[in-house]
Amino acid sequence: MKNVEQMLEGKGHQLLFVPPDATVFDALNLMAEKDVGALVVLDGEKLAGIFSERDYARKIILLGKSSKETLVREIMTEKVLCVRPEQSVQQCMALMTEKRIRHLPVLDHKKVIGVISIGDVVKETISEQKFIIEQLESYIHQ
Repeated sequence: MKNVEQMLEGKGHQLLFVPPDATVFDALNLMAEKDVGALVVLDGEKLAGIFSERDYARKIILLGKSSKETLVREIMTEKVLCVRPEQSVQQCMALMTEKRIRHLPVLDHKKVIGVISIGDVVKETISEQKFIIEQLESYIHQ
């Protein structure tokens, strides 16, 4: 079974982020441009939070705020669950399922080196299962 580091190597290490003082509107533009559902919020190199579509829906739309005037720091999720590069895909799936979250920043010695999504985890799980099935079918047909 692959770990988080191997999964990041497969998908690439591009880290999409915004500073806490970015407007929600600018963050949403970046998310739309890159077709992602969340951005890491970095204050310098320090993880300050995560900003997701869920934050936008619940803290801007439902509260009647303006995305062009509201800063990311005002609505981001500050308590962020993270994973380490050596953790397994299964551990990530369990954490995401239990905590009902879709994105996990990956920290290596307190530095954010990437983000994995529930889609990444599901894709990897399916790939692993497909490989196992192919191996079993090959073994049976020998």
